[in-house]
Amino acid sequence: MVIAERLGTYLSFVRFSHSVFALPFALLGAVLAWRTHPFAWGQVGWILVAMVAARSAAMGFNRLADARYDALNPRTAARELPRGAMSAREATVFVLVAAAVFVFASWRLSPLCGLLSPVALAIVFWYSLAKRFTSYTQVFLGLAMAVAPVGGWLAAGGRGGWEPWVLALAIGTWVGGFDVLYACQDLEFDRAHGLRSIPVRFGTRRAVTIARLMHVTTVVAMAALWQAAALPPAYMGGVVLVGLLLAYEQSLVSADDLSQVKRAFDLNGWVGIVYLVCTVASLYFAR
Repeated sequence: MVIAERLGTYLSFVRFSHSVFALPFALLGAVLAWRTHPFAWGQVGWILVAMVAARSAAMGFNRLADARYDALNPRTAARELPRGAMSAREATVFVLVAAAVFVFASWRLSPLCGLLSPVALAIVFWYSLAKRFTSYTQVFLGLAMAVAPVGGWLAAGGRGGWEPWVLALAIGTWVGGFDVLYACQDLEFDRAHGLRSIPVRFGTRRAVTIARLMHVTTVVAMAALWQAAALPPAYMGGVVLVGLLLAYEQSLVSADDLSQVKRAFDLNGWVGIVYLVCTVASLYFAR
């Protein structure tokens, strides 16, 4: 019982269920590379391990970096560190272990992935500190998530080509867009504590517009991948579905009503899954 409770605390600490945001894009980067490189189930396993470990390390680092602010913010005061469900020492050990697992998994995938793993960790860790230095915090989160498809591409043997970079643009603007909406909730708190973000710099109304433009860019990038990767026509059906999901997500939030931000945020869990399934299906049935 105690073990189950501690496991639940750790999974909640890193919001394990949110791994579905980046993971489909990492797998999609690999799928595109596998069209011209040998496929191996071992690669799939190590990609999964690497992605979950990297995201867990990044989220754990974020919680440690923000612990003081989380304790002051009514929206986040119930998180594991502020309420004492986990100690800072536990969290630090967790982050170090997750980072080590990521580096090990990267080396298992390829020497190139192993060599680049510290760079990837530096990028995903930087996001947690960005709000102290720049108003474009959400852009850096997008950059951190954009590592996923490039990493998947390299892990599966891909070299050169525009495919991973177009995918990186798609996931970067998608994640950045919904994080802009999410950050609107903390605008007054962030202003009061000297933290920076796109909503703080531009205000809620402009921030919502920026989020919508970022999601338009996401759909455009996905459509551009059709040509960049020479994908079958059926692929565009998945792009249309993603566009509809994002349009619905945006319809839930306005500058005058942020009450549905969490609902819109949770909807994002389906975007990557729908996109991956539709893309893989289009490739399979086009054979």
